Amino acid sequence: MKTLNIDQQALKVMQKHAEATYPNECVGFFYGKEDEQTRYIELAVEVPNSKEGDQRRRFEVDPRDYMKAERYALENNTTLLGVYHSHPEHPAIPSEHDLKVAQPFFSYIIISVKGGKSVKTRSWQLDNNQAFAEENILQLQA
Repeated sequence: MKTLNIDQQALKVMQKHAEATYPNECVGFFYGKEDEQTRYIELAVEVPNSKEGDQRRRFEVDPRDYMKAERYALENNTTLLGVYHSHPEHPAIPSEHDLKVAQPFFSYIIISVKGGKSVKTRSWQLDNNQAFAEENILQLQA
């Protein structure tokens, strides 16, 4: 697993988005660059949660938003490194649903929100056994 080095402004965007959508789950993408050991997250971008029905326990990304994200990465010489989302009143660990929809390359940042406040941020990536393994995050505030 790689180590994530998250720009403080990108982290703030993710955490503020998680708090603003509480008690529903938020979702967004993050971009940056990577080398053999580290992913450098430089930008986080909010995406609407397109889940029909109860958004307190699920998020969904409209395929058009995903295509826009891929296009943005190409046009701006950056890499789409992953997806962030929140877990309102739950720990920052992947759910069974998160595992079902995960893609091998991406990092998945999960922000636990308790009482409307971001309390824990963790990141996960699928390992070779298609299970989640936690990634180390540098310079993390919450």
